[in-house]
Parts: sequence; C-alpha cells; structure tokens
Amino acid sequence: MTSEYEAMTRAAAAAIAYRRGVAEAETNPVADYAAMIAAFDAPVPEGPGDAQAIIAELIDKATPGIRACAAPRFFGWVIGNSHPTGVAADWLASAWGQNVGNLISAPAASAIEKVSADWLLDLLGLPRESSMGFVTGATVANFVCLAAARSEVLRRAGWDVEALGLFGAPPVEVVIGADAHATVYSGLKYLGLGAKRVKIVGSDASGRMLAGDFERVIKGCSGPVIAISQAGQINTGACDPFAEIAPIAKDAGAWLHVDGAFGLWAQVAPDRAHLTRGVEAADSWATDGHKWLQTPYDCGFAIVRDAEAHRRAMAISASYLPLGAETEREPSAYVPELSRRARGFATWAMLKQLGRAGLAEMVERHCQIARHMGERLADEPGIALVAPVELNQFMVRFGGSGAEGDRATLATVKRVQEDAIAFIGGALWRDDWVMRVSVSSIATTMAEADVAVDAVLDAWRKVRG
Repeated sequence: MTSEYEAMTRAAAAAIAYRRGVAEAETNPVADYAAMIAAFDAPVPEGPGDAQAIIAELIDKATPGIRACAAPRFFGWVIGNSHPTGVAADWLASAWGQNVGNLISAPAASAIEKVSADWLLDLLGLPRESSMGFVTGATVANFVCLAAARSEVLRRAGWDVEALGLFGAPPVEVVIGADAHATVYSGLKYLGLGAKRVKIVGSDASGRMLAGDFERVIKGCSGPVIAISQAGQINTGACDPFAEIAPIAKDAGAWLHVDGAFGLWAQVAPDRAHLTRGVEAADSWATDGHKWLQTPYDCGFAIVRDAEAHRRAMAISASYLPLGAETEREPSAYVPELSRRARGFATWAMLKQLGRAGLAEMVERHCQIARHMGERLADEPGIALVAPVELNQFMVRFGGSGAEGDRATLATVKRVQEDAIAFIGGALWRDDWVMRVSVSSIATTMAEADVAVDAVLDAWRKVRG
C-alpha cells in the first residue's frame, strides 16, 4: 500500500501548488475537449497499474484542460472559489469514505449535517422547523423541493402520489415566472409535471415577476397549485417580490417554492436582505453551497418547511437499512440518494471559516464590485448596461441594437477570452446577445475587478477599431 499512500501525498502536493498559483493562471485559452480526448483516449488497461505513475499521468495530462474557475478574475458563471478550507474538509470526506445513508453507518457525517442545517436556517432567516437535504446543487435541490410540493398538494386533494403515481391523479397546475431558470423546468420534467404545461407570469425589465400578474394567473387556476419563484435571476440578479406574492399564494392554497441558487444568500447581508424581503414566507427553498458559501463541488441544499412532506417524497426504506431513533434526523430521508458523499463536512468547515460576519462581508463586497464594474463599463462609449445592478450579476451590450450589436458583443466576448486576462461569457437576454458578468468568488477583490474591466475595455476598443 506504500505506493498508494505516496500517490495521495503527490496528489495533495499538486493540488496545493495549483491553488497557490491559480491567481496567475490563465483562465483561457485552455486545451479544448478534442485535445483532452486525444490525451486520454487509449485501450482499456489489461492489468493493475502503479498508483504514483497513474496520479503523475493524470496531473500531466489533465492540467492543460483545467479551467481556472477558482481564479479571482473568473466571471463566467456563478461559481464560488472552492475555498481551501472547504477543499481540505472535502479531502477528508473522500479519505474517510463515509456514505451518509443513515445515523449508524455515518454518525459523524450525519451529526455534522444536522448542525450545519441548523446554522444555515439561522443564517438564511428561514423557519427553524424546516428540513434540509444535502444534495449535489440547486438543480437537484429544486427537484427535491418540487417533489415535496407535488406530494403535499396532491395529498390535500386526496391523492397519494408516492403509492399511486400520477396516473389518474388530479392535474397539478404550475405557475412560474417568464424568466425562470432552466433547471426548474428540468425538475418539472423529471417529476412528470411537464415543462410545457406551466402557466407563465409576466416579468419586468429585470426578470422579476409582476405581483399583479401573479395574482391574475393564480386566480385562474383550479385544483392543486405549485408556484415557483426565484431569488436571483441568473442574468440580472433580480429577486421576485416575495412579500407581495407569498400572501397571494397562501390565500390560493398554493405551494410557493423559491429557486434561490445564489440570490437566497442576500438574506445573510443586512444591506441586501431587503431584496429578498418576505422570502421566509415560502414553503420551500433551493440554494447552492458551491456558489456563495464557497464550498467545493458538489454541494446544495433542499429546504422544506413541511418536513413530513419532504420525508414522504424522499425517504427510502429497506429491511437491511438500520434505523436510528425516530426523533433523530435520518440524512437519507431528505435526498434522492442512498449512496452519497458526506457534503456536510465541507459545509460545516466553510460556515466555521466565514461565520455570520464573513458571509455578510463577502456578499456585500461582491455586490459592490458588480455595481462598480457595471458603472465603469457603462461609462465607455458604445457599451450599455442592460439592467440595473442589484446583486452580483449584470449584463452589458456592445455596439448598439440589432444584428450589429449582437456581432459586436460576441466579438468582444471572444476577444476577452482570447486575451486570457479574465474569463467572462455571453448569454441571450430578451433575444439580444449580452456579456454577462457573475461576481461570486471570495478571491475577487475590487483591484482584480478593475483589471478585468480594463481587459474588457481594451477588447472592445480593438473590436470597435
């Protein structure tokens, strides 16, 4: 086993060296997918290999294709920094090899999930009676929460969906904002609720649901209803008016879910909490740890006010599975996985690392950086800020309207990526191409942001000629 342990040491040394230099790493270009296939493609190994040689080969071949998502000038998507403290805890999770299926098989991992869940509910200002499942990310968190919603609204209608399925069930109507994220639709698809059967609520210029239209649509529904809102529109950061729509949903007997992948974290920052005012009145919430909490991938949280509905939708039982005390939290009762990594270790470590004050400072700093970047870019002739900067997301467009603006915007995005000073991507917004900037890494400072803005301005001036 000596070789295997030395391979672990080598991997740890390479990982530490990479993270120490990631601030200077080029975010782009990196070797593309075709180059990586060429590097790794080979016949199936016919016999055992040497652990040290395997790890050395992996490092050598993979490094050219590693995108520096943890670098301070990465603004391409809402991706956290994978903070070294969280990474260290995640290494231990892998080494300890814990499967958080139940209390008896993984007592420490189960306990740390319980404590971390209590801390998160406190920090996010959500009902303390809520249950929480530790999942891969907000995509699965949305799925889990919507499964609980489906279970409960059909139970109220006299239907046991877990036992009987959807054949013959009362139709569930789903109300959703016009600018909802694609992952919510995937959850509806997985649950048999239909991605195209939704009733759409109109939104404002920033993608925020209109409360008046929400009320109109809800009043037009009959039978079981699930309403889906969001904290943090993926392009603008805008949050739905929860204080207005939550009472409407409650009066209609609808389940209100919040896709809060990143925007729910506004709750931890006193100067930003007004953006999510009233969000605690919802019935379920989905959010990510690997975004603003800076945990490594994969980590997300499915939070449900009605713990019984949560367990009913997710719990797995079998005679060979040991049962803990009925009064204790069984970790597998809140997720769709019986076998999974111990995500609570990295969550706990990052909550200890940042604390309430550190989380608030980071969220506020990122919002200030986003506003500063947006204002600097908008001061340049030919660059327009597409929507007000409210949180950590913003969009700019280059060269005016129509096809010429699309061409100029895409050309500028391409040039920024080729220059490899910062990584920023593009997106479609209301049928127009934009450059979308996401500020979500704890490593990003105002100084690093200014370097990125300078790179964008330089790229635009070259494109403009």
